Amino acid sequence: MAEHFAPVVPDAELEALRARLRATRWPEPETDPRQGVALEELQSLCAYWADDYDWRRCESRLDAIGRSRATVDGLGITYLHARSEEPDAFPLLLTHGWPGSVVEFLDVITPLTEAGFDCVVPSLPGYGWSDKPTSPGWGVDRIARAWAQLMARLGYTRYGAQGGDWGTSVTASLAQRDAEHVAGIHLMPPLAPPLRDAGATDAYPAEADDASGYSLQQRTRPQTIGYSLTDSPAGLAAWIVEKVEAWTDPRSTLSRDALLDNVMHYWLPSTGASAARLYWESLDDVTRWLQGPLDDSDLVHAPTGCSIYPYELQRPTRREAEQRFTDIRYWNEPERGGHFPAWEQPQSFVEEVRAFFDLVR
Repeated sequence: MAEHFAPVVPDAELEALRARLRATRWPEPETDPRQGVALEELQSLCAYWADDYDWRRCESRLDAIGRSRATVDGLGITYLHARSEEPDAFPLLLTHGWPGSVVEFLDVITPLTEAGFDCVVPSLPGYGWSDKPTSPGWGVDRIARAWAQLMARLGYTRYGAQGGDWGTSVTASLAQRDAEHVAGIHLMPPLAPPLRDAGATDAYPAEADDASGYSLQQRTRPQTIGYSLTDSPAGLAAWIVEKVEAWTDPRSTLSRDALLDNVMHYWLPSTGASAARLYWESLDDVTRWLQGPLDDSDLVHAPTGCSIYPYELQRPTRREAEQRFTDIRYWNEPERGGHFPAWEQPQSFVEEVRAFFDLVR
């Protein structure tokens, strides 16, 4: 059974965080801006975090939407659940990735419910306040099966699913494993390999090697990096904020509060290691979907909508995406946005979601 969930964060825990931030041991400044987050930038962010940031504001916002918890496949999953007042509301499952959280969707939930969607926004296993798996095996496919069980538990027999980053892969897997109930999927972006035919010129590059160290570390040694991410709030902020800033359209604006609301979803529940383990579990699958070759088990036959934002990490062409997604019914390339469309460009995100699901709902 699902139950209301509102984790209590004591004032003493928030004060302990402020003390840690004020006691940070800082390295010397970078000798080249390409070496990572600038010392001056991170010191400024952490000073704001210690002195001015208000977690209770974010907490109130989450509670106003409605937080719940359900045990699925032996694991406690927390999720936001916002019901539309429309009598024929269409259920929509929204899945985040790393280094994101349910915070990404806070600005789009109300517009979506007003547009006739019931929104279910879970925290991935090992993220936010969802339980942390205590044994291996919680990769993309198992999460997808858990999501199918969660939607059934909520009484939804036909629903849509949307995702970005890890949510893209979970959503594609969900379409394969719960085809009877998934009306369609919307991906930002779809993951597919470049074309292999001799005349193809529209292959797209993977993430640059000098920016992918985080991925290699989390795929191979998530426990090792987890100690630093769990113990040092400044270190956690640097690890996350570097990627958020690098993967965001520079024309988008994310406030300090928005960045720190997201970081707090890793700091307060101590998920530095547990969140990183998803790379250990499933990054090899993602690499295959991006590089090929594909086999029949990789194909997704559900009705699919794709929105490719200009500052997204992977930007396949429609021809490339069609190698894996066999029923693409909607394709668009908005003018602004990056890897976090719901967060960066909420109005555009809602428009894209509505445009696709109006075709299949």
